[in-house]
Amino acid sequence: MTDFKPQIIAFYCSNCASSAATIAEGMKKSLPENIRTVHVPCSGRIETLHLLKPFEEGVDGVYVAGCQEDSCQYISGISKAARRVEQVKKILESIGIEPERIDVFNLSAGKGDAFVDTALEMTEKLRALGPMNPA
Repeated sequence: MTDFKPQIIAFYCSNCASSAATIAEGMKKSLPENIRTVHVPCSGRIETLHLLKPFEEGVDGVYVAGCQEDSCQYISGISKAARRVEQVKKILESIGIEPERIDVFNLSAGKGDAFVDTALEMTEKLRALGPMNPA
């Protein structure tokens, strides 16, 4: 299964995660090609439906990259996102899908490495789980 490249949707906020992405670009680091990003004003604006829809469309995993809790521009955005991710984990589990296919990460604005490392971590986790819909 080493050649399996999981398809992943990454939601990332316009504050800390976006700043980390900019730093990563400056470091000449980029996300793997299997990651599609969705830029959102705040991770707290992501609704449960937004997190479930990619699974319906056949992606292998989803993650949210947002601010650290103590530096969220909108005070509780990342906390709201984390609660919604936990809700989606329960929904996925109830329908027989591994809850590990979704996660939330807190990123510091100045850590470009972490932005890329998060994507690589999620890719490896999903590679170990295998395809969402094995052929």
